[in-house]
Amino acid sequence: MFTGIIAEQGKVLSVESNGDISATIRLHAPGATDGLALGGSIAVNGVCLTATQIDGKDFSVDVIGETLDRSTIGELAAGDAVNLERCVPAGGRLDGHVVQGHVDGVGQLLEREGLGNWDRLRFGVPAGLARYIAEKGSIAVDGVSLTVAAVSPANDPAPWFEVGLIPTTLAETGLGSKALGGRVNLEVDVLAKYTERLLAFAGGKAPAAHVALPGDALKSEVAK
Repeated sequence: MFTGIIAEQGKVLSVESNGDISATIRLHAPGATDGLALGGSIAVNGVCLTATQIDGKDFSVDVIGETLDRSTIGELAAGDAVNLERCVPAGGRLDGHVVQGHVDGVGQLLEREGLGNWDRLRFGVPAGLARYIAEKGSIAVDGVSLTVAAVSPANDPAPWFEVGLIPTTLAETGLGSKALGGRVNLEVDVLAKYTERLLAFAGGKAPAAHVALPGDALKSEVAK
């Protein structure tokens, strides 16, 4: 699990692609490899990946077709900067929000406005994800935990959401230099997805819960 608090920006050293089936990416991380063991998890632009090789400050990850299809990881090239976050340790501070590193889809930067020392960004979002994004809710954009400042109307055919980036986020993550039209990985709040799934099984209605009370089993036996 992650929190969406970026530790540092790493650099892509090489990408070995096997078409749309898989890829091996090698990255340089000045500090994120400290304590990282083989098989350890690290989020790269919001995608939870497994370290398959570690050599000092460099590490490699293998990426399968599902990840290439659902994220921008397959678009990376040597020299690209990426947001990096190590998984949160048990008992660690949850400074952002619960981020799984499981990308739901790809968004696109539609607008960028400088407002003094902070920026307003508007992202287009796939129609299937719009219902999970709520004003003042949380969303991970390229692995960065952000608060949603505004959303498009529910019936908008081209849904979007807006976020505000403070100076630290602008300076310490790739969102600070993201150009208009740039694509980003999106992970919506997992609680919204679980709620929708549970309601689907309940036919749109929350099932009535039975709370077992002391003596319930005895009453059942007496009724027999």
